[in-house]
Amino acid sequence: MALKSFIHVHPDSHFPIQNLPYGAFKTHSTTLPRLGVAIGDYVLDLSEIAKSGLFNSPLLAGSDCFLQPTLNKFLAMGRPAWKEARDTLQKLLSSTEPALRDNMEFRQKALVPMSEVEMVLPMEIGDYTDFFSSMHHAKNCGTIFVGPKNPIAPNWFRLPIAYHGRASSVVISGTDIIRPRGQGHPTGNSTPYFGPSLKLDFELEMGTVVGPGNELGKTIDVNEAADHIFGVVLMNDWSARDIQAWEYVPLGPFLGKSFGTTISPWIVTLDALQPFACDAPKQDPPPLPYLAEKTSKNYDIALEVQIKPSGQKDSSVVTRSNLKNLYWTLTQQLAHHTINGCNLRPGDLLGTGTISGPEPDSLGCLLELTWNGQKALSLNGTTRKFLEDGDEVIFTGCCKGDGYNIGFGTCTGKVVPPRD
Repeated sequence: MALKSFIHVHPDSHFPIQNLPYGAFKTHSTTLPRLGVAIGDYVLDLSEIAKSGLFNSPLLAGSDCFLQPTLNKFLAMGRPAWKEARDTLQKLLSSTEPALRDNMEFRQKALVPMSEVEMVLPMEIGDYTDFFSSMHHAKNCGTIFVGPKNPIAPNWFRLPIAYHGRASSVVISGTDIIRPRGQGHPTGNSTPYFGPSLKLDFELEMGTVVGPGNELGKTIDVNEAADHIFGVVLMNDWSARDIQAWEYVPLGPFLGKSFGTTISPWIVTLDALQPFACDAPKQDPPPLPYLAEKTSKNYDIALEVQIKPSGQKDSSVVTRSNLKNLYWTLTQQLAHHTINGCNLRPGDLLGTGTISGPEPDSLGCLLELTWNGQKALSLNGTTRKFLEDGDEVIFTGCCKGDGYNIGFGTCTGKVVPPRD
């Protein structure tokens, strides 16, 4: 019998009892964030559940992890505590459990309508790393910039390529993105261009949220890496392509990327995603032993990007992709990150890199969709080569289960002009 909540959940909702993603929120009456899980059109306030003593399992009884303003303390507790919390919450919200269902006064305190909350960053992000793990994206970028003969460098097939990003500019969905200023390629013998980016782009990514980390100098085994991953979020790693193209030789991305990264407010756990695990692509050549997984898996998460052009009320779908298109898995990315002894910490964020598929409508950024501005994209009677001020970009992601969805809500951001 399928698990069912006493709370009405619309069949199209991203947040049934099978999901229960974690986030942090404020209300008009609170100044400090509180932790919650999404259920239907409500947020279950975990601080109220904790104060009531309903987290009475061995690892959670007496813990103040849900009385914190961020999830970091809970993330550090590891998978056994995560499982206890999930089991407790699914039981508490189920249609057969009276503790919350039949206590109307408690329900009014513990269940907050989503329409009344402001979502905030759910964890303190100490460090942020961005990978480059989609073969289709790597091939397209290489073809655009170096030509079709050898578009992917040989090292790409040997290790998950990445760079360290800027954690301070990771923002929650709904935050405006200020168009960055910077330098661009000079024309002929002129000085470099300086001004607002002329090639502002989105990047369709997902982000891994790290749970327990590792000590400096120690590594995480690739076959144990899943125990260090709490869950994943949608992520838009905005890119100023013109700034990036001029600055990236020889050290890689800098100001073309560090001005803003948007994540969705809800972290969907690996436990919720487990029914949607699928085989990862075959890797050729075989990875080195420290990256060789006993079971190499991705997750079947359908991803969609819409753009709502400035001044228009309707948005247009420009991309349909899927996390299963990743060549390097989430666990391989995390294990590789530690192979030199680098210490990960709870709340760290690891971006997948742009997730592009093999089809023309599955490309994960405007750089690919417009082939670096050589062709315009049609959007409801207007066109775009790159993003203009006032444009809004909307990401969604969802797994289709048997009579339910496991979703992430939305990850949105609107482009606004540079500040003086």
